Formats: sequence, C-alpha cells, structure tokens
Amino acid sequence: MPVAVVTGSSRGLGLAVVRRLLTDGWTVHGFARTPADLPDARFTQHVVDVTDEAAVRAAVAAVSAAGRIDLLVNNAGAASMNALLLTPAATAERLLRVNYLGAFHCLQAVGKVMVRQRIGRIVNVTTVAVPLSLEGEAAYVASKAAVEALTRVAARELASSGVIVSAVGFGPVDTALTRGVPRAQLERLNARLGLAASPSPDEAAEFLFAHAREAGPGEIRYLGDVSRA
Repeated sequence: MPVAVVTGSSRGLGLAVVRRLLTDGWTVHGFARTPADLPDARFTQHVVDVTDEAAVRAAVAAVSAAGRIDLLVNNAGAASMNALLLTPAATAERLLRVNYLGAFHCLQAVGKVMVRQRIGRIVNVTTVAVPLSLEGEAAYVASKAAVEALTRVAARELASSGVIVSAVGFGPVDTALTRGVPRAQLERLNARLGLAASPSPDEAAEFLFAHAREAGPGEIRYLGDVSRA
C-alpha cells in the first residue's frame, strides 16, 4: 500500500488531496498545525508546523520508521495581498518562512528517505500568480517563485536517485479563504486563465493527483492557461 505525506492537511486543498489519496487506497500522513477531522484507519495526523525544522524532521522520522514514503505533497502555505510599497516586512518574512522554508524543510527531510529508497515523488504547490506577476501580491509571488526555483534545482539533484520533483500551480480555489475576495476580482482572474469559475478543492486535488502520476522531473503545470494573460 503506497504511503503519502501531505502538508497543510487540515482544510481546503490539503484535506481534499488527503481524501483523494485515501479513496485511491493510499495510507496518508497529514502534517498541519491543527488536526483534521477525518476518522479513517489509513490516515494519521501529525501536529507539525512546517516552519519548524526539528518538528518536520521528527515527524518524517516517525513516518519512515513504519515503512516507506512514496509521495510528498508540499501544500502548506500562506497568502497575503498587499501593495508592494505598503507590505510590512514581517508579512514578507512570514510568507517566505511558510511557503519557501516550509517546503524546503519537508522536501529535504522526505527527500533523504526517498533517496535511500531510490524512488519517490515530490509535488510542490505553487500559484499562477508567479507566471502572471499579479499586482498586489509581490511578497506572496516572490515566496512561491522561490518554491518553483527549489523545484527545478531539486529535480536535477534527485532525478538520478529515482526521485521525481515537480510542481502544480493554482489560481483561486473555492475555499473559505477565497470567499472573502471580491467576486469581480475572482472572475477577472479566472477569465485570464480561461476558466469558467474557481475550481473546487476536489477538482484541484484531482488535477494535482493526475500530475503526480505522470509529471517529469522539474515539470511545473498550472491549472488554467497562463499563456493567455
């Protein structure tokens, strides 16, 4: 039975990915600061802050002690919309810690397990805001651009060990977080991407799962046509 680790697993896209993997027969370990309400014998919740390197290493060691790790989905993240000149330094620092360093800690810890196995897949979650260079999201875009650079370099370093590192990028997924964004703004962004509406968490999870099965090393795939914008 394949084993996956999903970060940011307690809600939204992360929880949808967990449910999708369980439906497909996986054993899943969730990393999140708050537990997910998901009673399933094949799901184990680990209370982990991905910005805490020691906590990540301890949780990954606990998972790998029981067997292998076949898939890591680096989904945990934070977002903030601020005009560049008005963005507090603390906000930019927080986004880098969560989005980039969180992904880095998990990729590094799980990557070591996968290199020993000589096989595994790592999928980092990014955003269409990177190729679109969305205004009002400079700090967020920079943190996710770092994730994309990490993806490409890690893919080159780990491919010879049988570990495939790739990424998927989403626009606004229909979650509690995006429901606070003005509808007109969401509609404009989806129109730029050629989408009729924001995908549901389940639709986004299906896109991610399909990518995880077939992606090549360093491949970054976006939900929506970023070339239109």
